Amino acid sequence: MIGLLEGGRRIRKKEPEKVLWLHASIVGCRPKIWRRLAVRETMWLSRLHDTLQIAFDWFDYQTHSFQLDERRFGNPLKRDELTIEDDRDVTLMDLDVSSRARFVYGYHFGEGWMVDIGVEKVLGVEKGHGYPRCLAGERAGPPEDCGGLEAYHDLVRSLKEPETDLGREWREWVGPDYDPELCSLEKIDKALKKLGR
Repeated sequence: MIGLLEGGRRIRKKEPEKVLWLHASIVGCRPKIWRRLAVRETMWLSRLHDTLQIAFDWFDYQTHSFQLDERRFGNPLKRDELTIEDDRDVTLMDLDVSSRARFVYGYHFGEGWMVDIGVEKVLGVEKGHGYPRCLAGERAGPPEDCGGLEAYHDLVRSLKEPETDLGREWREWVGPDYDPELCSLEKIDKALKKLGR
């Protein structure tokens, strides 16, 4: 029979894995573009990057980084005073994300997309549910390479005037199916299922 004390040390029971509800909102977009994501705390930070790319319908063509206090994670880089650590080497749990109010994800440094990420809830893993999942959201993500925040707002205004030259130009560029008001949770979750942990 094995006692609670083995070799003078107390055996700790493994804590159950947690799920984080993250609220991700693109900074500066009016009206707001946001997603509520459920992710395991054991998720690699690089997988959160992949999840955000899917959630906002981006294609991962550009560089990215997460900013947590003074530390940055993403595509590894060490130049002068700038150090970006590899986001494939840390999990959300390693960074104690569950106890943070918020952190920032930057994508496509040339266009300057910033996503504010807040931790809404910390829950247990629900049996029968896969993670990551997109629980809610509003509006389509800005199209990849649309030119940044100002150009995106111009695109949205122009699409409301399809008879103008600019309206026709933007419609041709984004394609007939792009609707800035539409957030397809079904499409996002289908893509996230392929991503896995």
